Amino acid sequence: MLLIYYMIAINLIAFIFYGIDKRKAIKGSRRIPEKTLILLVVIGGAFGGFLGMKLFHHKTQKKKFYITVPVFMVLYLAVIIFCVWQKCFV
Repeated sequence: MLLIYYMIAINLIAFIFYGIDKRKAIKGSRRIPEKTLILLVVIGGAFGGFLGMKLFHHKTQKKKFYITVPVFMVLYLAVIIFCVWQKCFV
């Protein structure tokens, strides 16, 4: 159950960070480093990062984002499907 709460939290944080960075980009203020945004995706926030990219139209032209984020989404989706199939969350 703790893993489910973690995944919800990290995806929400990733989504918020992508939104904050987009707003900072528009205003021309100091930005969130790209490595921080990628790290959030790698540690579980791929779905939130992807949603943030699409909803805010942010980082969609950068190769490291439009490749890395979907790859980790597929990876985490496979892990979730495996865990549901194996009843990891019971």
